[in-house]
Amino acid sequence: MAPHPGIDTESLKEKARKDLLDLLEGVRGKKNLVIEQSLAGPIGLFVKFSTLQDYGVDKVFFIENDNLDSSQKNILFLASGEKANQCIAIAEQIRRLQQGSSVEHDFSVIWVPRRTLVSDRVLEEAGVLGDIAVEVLPLHFVPLDQDVLSLAYDDPFGDLYLQKDPTIIFLAAQALMPIQHKHGLFPRIIGKGDNAKRLMELLLRMRTEAAADESTATSRLGMMPSSIVESLIIIDREVDMATPLLTQLTYEGLIDEMFGIKNNQAEIETSIIGQAPGQQPKGQSGVPQQQRLKRKIQLDSSDKLYVQLRDANFAIVGPLLNKVARRLAGEYETRHGAKSTSELREFVSKLPGYQAEQQSLKTHTSLTEEALKHTQSETFSRILEIQQNLVSGSDPTAQHDAIEELICRDIPLITILRLLCLESTVSGGIRPKDLDNFKRMILHTYGYQHVLTLHNLEKMGLLVARTAVNPFYIPVGSSGATESKFTNYSALRKQVRLIVDEVNEQDPNDIAYVYSGYAPLSVRLVQAVIQKQHLLSITGNTTPASSSAQGFHPFDSSLQSIKGATFNKQQKSDSEAAVKARHMLTGSGKEKTVVVMFLGGITFTEIAALRFVARGLEKEGAKKKLLICTTGIVGGREVVGCAVEKGDFGKG
Repeated sequence: MAPHPGIDTESLKEKARKDLLDLLEGVRGKKNLVIEQSLAGPIGLFVKFSTLQDYGVDKVFFIENDNLDSSQKNILFLASGEKANQCIAIAEQIRRLQQGSSVEHDFSVIWVPRRTLVSDRVLEEAGVLGDIAVEVLPLHFVPLDQDVLSLAYDDPFGDLYLQKDPTIIFLAAQALMPIQHKHGLFPRIIGKGDNAKRLMELLLRMRTEAAADESTATSRLGMMPSSIVESLIIIDREVDMATPLLTQLTYEGLIDEMFGIKNNQAEIETSIIGQAPGQQPKGQSGVPQQQRLKRKIQLDSSDKLYVQLRDANFAIVGPLLNKVARRLAGEYETRHGAKSTSELREFVSKLPGYQAEQQSLKTHTSLTEEALKHTQSETFSRILEIQQNLVSGSDPTAQHDAIEELICRDIPLITILRLLCLESTVSGGIRPKDLDNFKRMILHTYGYQHVLTLHNLEKMGLLVARTAVNPFYIPVGSSGATESKFTNYSALRKQVRLIVDEVNEQDPNDIAYVYSGYAPLSVRLVQAVIQKQHLLSITGNTTPASSSAQGFHPFDSSLQSIKGATFNKQQKSDSEAAVKARHMLTGSGKEKTVVVMFLGGITFTEIAALRFVARGLEKEGAKKKLLICTTGIVGGREVVGCAVEKGDFGKG
């Protein structure tokens, strides 16, 4: 998608960069930087290590490694103030240096994104609070791309749904508020889910607090409904847990499934993609060194080829790469036809671009070959078949033999749990007798420590008995007043057409292409708000969609089958005259932005589906663009992995 004319995501990156460098500049002289490991990736998105060196950073250490030395007088810690364990680790390292170092150090701590009572209390009890300078880096949304913003927060899914910690909801509200301050209020806040409703209520409360504090004309203008933002749509991950449990089938999603993508980077073995350009492999003693090394590759819009491939279904990536290879070969051959010096000069000027594209083609061809080996394996085919049978509504008990066979073959536990949680989610639970049998097999095969794993999955409502009322499945702070306790996928398959039998992966006409026949429910909800006519046409719904219809109308009946509260809140200004004047000044008929917020995380396939929706709006002539915001990128590995017990008590 093209850059947003109204909401400039690059400005967020520049502000974060400036804020960090200003804090570094405030500590005079050389300094050692001690950073929380989970923050290194997000910070690397907007500032390079060479820039940090220009601002006096001598060495960088990770807090978790506990290997800080005393080579510099100035020591700067950069960590999240939300986690007590990080605060304790910082306090211990400061005390150790104070007691064991001959140098009198100056300590500074920068909390991200805010200073908390917990952080102050921990440092105070350790007796070091009075010896350090405390600063705050208000790092909220970090741009992953021109149309994707993500919070710099570690494991938002596990904290929200397993630990029942509402902190991430508050941080999401804090991240959205600057958009309202700069561009005006979201004229309408629409959403689904109990946690989503809580976020909406927080935004309303923060607006009231901001209005009470601010008095300048600019601030008052900023708290009027925006003229460039049409609405904010909030989707609680809890309303659609099935989608992240499925295997992602877009190119970007499949790379994430196989290697993991974090902060636009994937770590790949050099035996697959080779050494970085300009590096020579250092072989030694029999085994080539490149088979034991990994290197990070950048996966973002700076790679033009990756932009073409990332949202495509993996089935068509091979032909796309072949087409690019032929084009590059043809363009490179034009050097033989250069007859004049000016033509030759023009070719030479384009040569660096050709070489960069050639290197990108080589990398993605190697990744595709590796992905083909993975997708053509018998295990992958069996897993995909089970998943597609489950989401299409086939008898789930018919899949049990296949799942039991995978357990007996000692397939990774995460894969097995994803299949069982998928069945539980789309079928309203697993038959008690079958669930007990699967639990027994898991404990015998993978170890008895996974009693805790199974308990955690039940606590999140991901793995439950069909007839049982789950006492743990209560959202944070819920009063129990929700429209539905579970998402009824059986009813929704027809109501919003979750299954599309004929999918054109080469030239898709529906979002179902991202899962080769399954349309993510979360994105269908977004379509119910901004692409009503298209959704009505594919579902066969004869209810006319008025151009003035707001919220989820006319799909209100379908929402009763989806877990959680539904809301549609309009934000108005106290001064209607000021609103009219502002709209007259800014003009009407201009392109507007719809902000889509996924609370609890979003998958790469859902991002691809939302980009498909955005392209569809453009073709329809709708003057709308989508800005995707999320608490983090998730997949089945993250959803199930946060529940897995890491200790080992031995296998049965």
